[in-house]
Amino acid sequence: MASKPDQPVAEASSPSASGATPPVSQEDLPVSKNADKRAAAKAEKQNKKADKLASRQKAEVPTQSDPSDPLHEKYGDPPRIQSRAVTGRKWTNIISLTPALADQAVLVRGNINAVRGKGNNAFIVLRQGTATAQAILFKDDKTVSKPMVKYASALSRESVVEVEAIVRKVDTKVEACTQSEVELKVIGIHCISRAGPLPFAPADAARSQAELDASEGPDGEGFVGVAQDTRLDNRTLDLRTPANQAIFRVQSAVSQLFRELLLSEGFQEIHTPKLQGGSSEGGAAVFTLQYFGQPGCLAQSPQLFKQMAIMGGMDRVFEVGPVFRAENSMTHRHMTEFTGLDFEMTIHEHYFEVLDVIERLFTYMFDGLHKRWASDLEAIGKQYPFEPFRWLPSGSPHVLRLDFEEAIKILQDNGFPEAQPLEDLSTELERELGKIIKKQHNTDFYIIQRFPMGVRPFYTMPDPEDPKWSNSFDVFMRGEEIISGAQRVHDPELLAEQATKLGVPVESIQSYVDSFKYGAHPHGGAGVGLERVVMLFCGLNNIRKTSLFPRDPKRLAP
Repeated sequence: MASKPDQPVAEASSPSASGATPPVSQEDLPVSKNADKRAAAKAEKQNKKADKLASRQKAEVPTQSDPSDPLHEKYGDPPRIQSRAVTGRKWTNIISLTPALADQAVLVRGNINAVRGKGNNAFIVLRQGTATAQAILFKDDKTVSKPMVKYASALSRESVVEVEAIVRKVDTKVEACTQSEVELKVIGIHCISRAGPLPFAPADAARSQAELDASEGPDGEGFVGVAQDTRLDNRTLDLRTPANQAIFRVQSAVSQLFRELLLSEGFQEIHTPKLQGGSSEGGAAVFTLQYFGQPGCLAQSPQLFKQMAIMGGMDRVFEVGPVFRAENSMTHRHMTEFTGLDFEMTIHEHYFEVLDVIERLFTYMFDGLHKRWASDLEAIGKQYPFEPFRWLPSGSPHVLRLDFEEAIKILQDNGFPEAQPLEDLSTELERELGKIIKKQHNTDFYIIQRFPMGVRPFYTMPDPEDPKWSNSFDVFMRGEEIISGAQRVHDPELLAEQATKLGVPVESIQSYVDSFKYGAHPHGGAGVGLERVVMLFCGLNNIRKTSLFPRDPKRLAP
């Protein structure tokens, strides 16, 4: 327990106005008190107009240019892109549109975020990723014609367009766009792909709870939010919001930083099978299947294969890959499939050598996110305000470590007598312990070690002094467990004995047990869920927000 309340603490930036962590709940953030009523009314109104609008659009929406227009080649729907030719044209990313490109001609491609046209002019907001820029068309009959304005004005939101334009520096910032110092004077516009009717407006999906609450009037009118199931049913549209774009860049960053640190410390990446003959963790949370006439299952973790790689002479290994858990649980933090970040390593004397790597690894990841992905954290915080994550900075003494018995005593001393020395911590007790540790030590990141042997997997090494305890640990963020790890049993007889005690048929893992018969190095390791790390670092209230296409007991599509 090296950390102290008065030690310096690093924190990740967030634009949270309230400074409050959103409540952890199985449910998504409420969209507003009267959201369902407003959404139903809005849907009914839209349905009444649907048929009329569809027929009008067929008749009125121009898809091709007017052949009599001298500028007809500058607009219209081109033939479908089917790799007909390589033209050598160069495209500019919207995020690169700055005053440095003023007066230059550019070619950009993006989605229509918004469009407004009237008479002889049209304004379009183009979006590419999280970057947006305003494009303008003013009829002058030299570069922009009336039919061209009409064509642009009728384009539907989310359609993909290609725009030729001159970059112009603006005197007054375009506050609605990320590229606020410039605008695009359109000289050509072609629709590459037209968007049909949208299940919800992306602008509604991008609103924060504060915006929804502030918009609500006395009669329930206001902005309409988008429920979690609606988002996930239409995930490709939902992913286009700035917050979701940022969430998955942060997710990519965590994976990148995980690899960077471990590679720098001599680890090598491996890739293990996800089809196997026996359970790697024991228990009932396993997806079983028939494998050409013999029983098989989906891997609950790469655990057995990581250890076998160590036995094969690889001193330090890691893997980033899918993990499957047949847990019939609909909580805010469980999924049936997630991405595991796992590593295994030989140890010389003590499993604390593994904990030392974990401390360096997570400090590196937290520092990296804070310094290199600050803009993405800011984008997430605009829609989902969160209290900055706190951890001991690089160069500080060890991360806070507690023996399991110490953790139980802390809980009991703070009014939780249900915490028992030889029983695992419930989710609620973990949260309460996190609050106490945050108050006493000013950190959201800590380790609990020496768990009861009865709550750990069969391959966990027992404590040398008292076999009812184990050489194991869990790592926590914001009071929630993210890592379960241990020194592994490297003695084949003890391994078979413990597997039998926990109901794991030894014959189903015989090749694993046999791998320790030819000289086995002492070793240990850990595994962490990528989505859970992102969820907790960003203070999000549901792990489904950090899974690209989440899988839970009720969701197998998309």
